[in-house]
Amino acid sequence: MTAHLASETQRYLAQAEEFGAHNYHPLPIVVSEAFGAWVTDVDGKRYLDCLAAYSALNFGHAHPVLVDVAKAQLDRLTLTSRAFHNDRLGPFLEGLAKLAGKDMVLPMNTGAEAVESAIKVARAWGYRVKGVEHDRAKIIVANGNFHGRTTTIISFSDDPDARDDFGPYTPGFVSVPYGDAAALAAAIDDDTVAVLLEPIQGEAGIVVPPHGYLAEVRRLTLDAGVLFIADEIQSGLGRTGATFQCDNEGVIPDLYLLGKALGGGIVPVSAVVGDASVLGVLRPGEHGSTFGGNPLAAAVGLAVVGLLETGDYQRRARELGAGLRARLDALVGRGVVEVRSVGLWAGIDIAPGLASGRRVAELLAERGVLAKDTHGSTIRLAPPLVVEADELDWAVDQLEAVLADLRG
Repeated sequence: MTAHLASETQRYLAQAEEFGAHNYHPLPIVVSEAFGAWVTDVDGKRYLDCLAAYSALNFGHAHPVLVDVAKAQLDRLTLTSRAFHNDRLGPFLEGLAKLAGKDMVLPMNTGAEAVESAIKVARAWGYRVKGVEHDRAKIIVANGNFHGRTTTIISFSDDPDARDDFGPYTPGFVSVPYGDAAALAAAIDDDTVAVLLEPIQGEAGIVVPPHGYLAEVRRLTLDAGVLFIADEIQSGLGRTGATFQCDNEGVIPDLYLLGKALGGGIVPVSAVVGDASVLGVLRPGEHGSTFGGNPLAAAVGLAVVGLLETGDYQRRARELGAGLRARLDALVGRGVVEVRSVGLWAGIDIAPGLASGRRVAELLAERGVLAKDTHGSTIRLAPPLVVEADELDWAVDQLEAVLADLRG
């Protein structure tokens, strides 16, 4: 039986290699089922999921509330397009707006769509409200950013893998060092319409800016009459121990960008959430999406809002994150050079020369822990918020054993 399943795994991997575009380099694990914080591959081996689909699975695999809502909606209505109303969209828009303390929601599908939508909104706001001369609008971004991989978004990326050979690039963006408020202040001019930032840079390796940085960004943007757009697609919806990472810093941006966990790991759901004075600049026909705000997505999204309203997941991320950080800090000097974390989101820098992040991820997988590397030597941990404390301890035990083996 095991040999048969192993052959099925190899057959799948061969199919993916032959017929799939090579835009990913996944670990050679073929997952066939999952529940909570655990997944099972086609060989029957179980793994603790410490990536959670880059925070899309904050509430775990197959959360019963979300699955029940999705199944019920599948039997009723899945798509109308925005040519008509549907009975799930209104409640979702209201619930998400109230959760964020904002007036309006622009529903889309993927995180990159939310970012692209916010760029359009910011430019329109700049021309129609701020009075910037047409085609001169600038948006300030940060070095090391990751907001998606569309052609416009990669135009302001400094990641060569995302950017090189995909030009010509879209103009209108100015990049400054992340966490440097003085550099940001110096970059703002009369044509600046927005500052677009991740409150924590995820793809860069869970890079946490200095305390007070986001508050200073908010002060600078308010003083200059510039929008502050917070990309909370990975950091939001409970991951960092608050509904939004901006909450942890006492900051309210003009626009939140949400995605990933908003779809509960079931369907892609994203949104731009903001004040009517900003989102209200859009007019019928200027922006849209056939699937954005579809009934299935709206039903699941509303259920996600309901889970977050209890505060239980935010609390779990805070409490479990504190224990995770203590365990990871104990590995510094024992194969780890630095740990950065907020809530249940951690970046772990492996000692130079010990092993690549990819190799550490492979060795963790052999021990039943799924994690992902980034930027060569960093491992990211972002388990579902339903994970238990003893499971986290076990995962760190496996990392400790991997590092010990590598050190010899």
